[in-house]
Amino acid sequence: MLPNFGPVELILILVIVTMLFGVGKLPEVFGAVGKGIREFRRQSSLEDEKQKDDNTAAGETHEAS
Repeated sequence: MLPNFGPVELILILVIVTMLFGVGKLPEVFGAVGKGIREFRRQSSLEDEKQKDDNTAAGETHEAS
C-alpha cells in the first residue's frame, strides 16, 4: 500500500532534491522524470492494447473450434 504524502512530506522531498542537485539542475531533473513517466504510461497502454488484442484473437479462435 502506498503511503499518503502530505504537503510537509512533499516540501521535504523538494528540499532534499534541491540540496542534492542544485537549483540550476532542477528543470533537467524534473524534465527527465516527466519523460520517464510519460514513457512508462505509453508502454503500459501499448501492452494493455496488445493483451486485449491477444485475448480477442484467442477468444475468436476458441469460438471457431
